[in-house]
Amino acid sequence: MAVRDPSPSLYNEDLAPAEERRWGAFSIFNVWTSDVHSLWGYYLAASLFLLCGSFINFVIAIGIGSLVIFFLMSLVGNAGVRTGVPFPVLARASFGTFGANVPALVRAVVACFWYGAQTAAASGAIVALLIRNESMLAFHQNSHMLGHSTLEVICYVVVWSLQLLIIQRGMETVRKFQDWAGPAVWIMMLILAVYLIVKSGTFSFGSEIPRDVLVEKTKDAGVPWEPGSFPALAAVAATWITYFAALYLNFCDFSRYATDVKTLRKGNLWGLPINLLAFCLVAGVTTTAAFAVYGEVLLHPDQISAKFDSWFLALLAALTFAVATLGINVVANFVSPAFDFANVFPRQINFKRGGYIAALIALILYPFAPWETGAAHFVNFIGSTMGPIFGVMMVDYYLIRRGQLNVEALYHEDGEFRFQGGWHGSAFIAFAIGALFSSILPTFTNILPAWWGIYGWFFGVAIGGAIYYVLRIGARKPAFAA
Repeated sequence: MAVRDPSPSLYNEDLAPAEERRWGAFSIFNVWTSDVHSLWGYYLAASLFLLCGSFINFVIAIGIGSLVIFFLMSLVGNAGVRTGVPFPVLARASFGTFGANVPALVRAVVACFWYGAQTAAASGAIVALLIRNESMLAFHQNSHMLGHSTLEVICYVVVWSLQLLIIQRGMETVRKFQDWAGPAVWIMMLILAVYLIVKSGTFSFGSEIPRDVLVEKTKDAGVPWEPGSFPALAAVAATWITYFAALYLNFCDFSRYATDVKTLRKGNLWGLPINLLAFCLVAGVTTTAAFAVYGEVLLHPDQISAKFDSWFLALLAALTFAVATLGINVVANFVSPAFDFANVFPRQINFKRGGYIAALIALILYPFAPWETGAAHFVNFIGSTMGPIFGVMMVDYYLIRRGQLNVEALYHEDGEFRFQGGWHGSAFIAFAIGALFSSILPTFTNILPAWWGIYGWFFGVAIGGAIYYVLRIGARKPAFAA
């Protein structure tokens, strides 16, 4: 739809409702293959597999978690299809025309951090391949700059630059990249699994990994229960659901380009519960086979490929892991801050410039490598505040507005969503109280039980959403007249 006379401080072409909608079910499916099929995604899946203790437990925990993810993504995805607007614009309906910049910047901060972390992971896969050569290994060990080996810096900059090439032509290029990268990663994952199964001479789902090894490998996972117990399985499902917390907010950045709700549902069905469960099973089989072959639990796929006898297979694995990680970076950590930064200064920053800002921040962070230090706890703390943001937005869209939204008013300073000078007090009260219980108290105090942090995002969604609903309903009731 065309927006009539939008306020310049709230509008540019990239933030406008999507007019060209070319994303079919296959492209939506590949949003999810790009998001989860990465080094970090594999590591998480393999770790959760160990916590489950058995194949049946794993299928149950991951299956239930994936169904919940499908439901939650459908909520925000449908809003994106129906309105055609990106996340920071949709947030204006609940947080106010200018207040929406706060949740947008929270999402952008998390994205910039993980943009650098994922780029480092992708470049690390290339480094692991190159140092198989003796001269490259010597160069890696003897030449250093910016707190890293010179080889690591070169690989990081190369991978960092490749991502800019993908994004510079806009969202249609993102779609085409995903449509190619998603299937390529799946093929490589299957090759990796088959290679290890053949080499081990066995096909198993974890039964060959001794119990004491499972306990030892999962003792620092942040789950204080024995692998296979009911509390551990519940924690696995919760962790799997929380892993997608960032995309619950900005999935509408992609779904707005889907042709219709039916197409979105089909893409989500194949990309979420079906694809996620299949990917996790492959990760579990590969982890078990690698244990049988190498006698140790290897949770990182680049660690496994580094042990391959075949240099060609190691090359293929390294390149695929790099492509997979580029995919999740573009989906989760480039598109979102591009729109988020554009929303703050729409007259000065468009989609491309917003993306360049995110990439530049990631480049500046690299010498400090905060993802390798305790700074990750800070980002997780910030990230957990995304729970109450999601709760507020979904309660506003589905319970308060019943899915009916005046899209044009989202682009007018003095319209329906001005609230108090462009800020909605009820949303920020709900957000603050939700964040108190989702991140502040679990992180900085011992008031809450130790297991609370595992479910912090859920508490944030429930508490933030409930308080927002009560405040909004209360504001609608007429004052008592004597």
